Amino acid sequence: MPFKVAALYQFAALPDFRELREPLRAVCTDLGLKGSVLLAHEGINGTVAGSPEGIDTFVGELQHGALFDGRLDGLELKFSRASEMPFQRLKVRLKKEIVTLGDAAVDPTRQVGTYVEPSDWNALISAPDTLVIDTRNAFEVAMGTFEGAIDPGLKSFGQFKDFAAQILDPAKHRKIAMFCTGGIRCEKASAYLLARGFDEVYHLKGGILRYLEGIPEKESRWRGECFVFDERLALGHGLREHKLNGGSDD
Repeated sequence: MPFKVAALYQFAALPDFRELREPLRAVCTDLGLKGSVLLAHEGINGTVAGSPEGIDTFVGELQHGALFDGRLDGLELKFSRASEMPFQRLKVRLKKEIVTLGDAAVDPTRQVGTYVEPSDWNALISAPDTLVIDTRNAFEVAMGTFEGAIDPGLKSFGQFKDFAAQILDPAKHRKIAMFCTGGIRCEKASAYLLARGFDEVYHLKGGILRYLEGIPEKESRWRGECFVFDERLALGHGLREHKLNGGSDD
């Protein structure tokens, strides 16, 4: 039976995130899950894998259990599968940010850009007045991206601030559409741009993974593969895992 993989995040106030670490680790261990989970004052971010039953129980605990007490009721979730366990161990870590931008003033719980459903994404990025930006690291972009998207050449997401300061202009770039793997980097990037005077900022809801899951390949504007931070390395349309030689494991 293949393993079920859950990629998840939510920006939510977790002032007790330090106290949540060990109970959350215990839940994952009891369910036989492996992967990585980050906890910070601003929320949760992670990817874990296990049996389908274990993953479903884990997600239910996050959304409805006593540990988070309803604070993760807006959890962004993407599910995929792996023919083999894609993680070696379990890591539950405490961080200053669940995705590091390095600007304490940015708060996605207060304002973010306009979410765009995958079904509406093609029309948005095809519009001649839309500037499409891939907010992922350069090595991820090299594996695959959307047609016409700008690669900022980032070594880490924290460099997005410098890219925005040097390249983007609210007076010139009036309509910006951004995307990333699962949506978390775009939430923070859109909040950053809105705080700096950009009026029309959009981002792909659920990220590339949601798009590849729901959009038929014949209608897709995605080219290449989507890098994922586990031993599968890349996913294609339908969230099929890809081998290093470029083949797929169906």
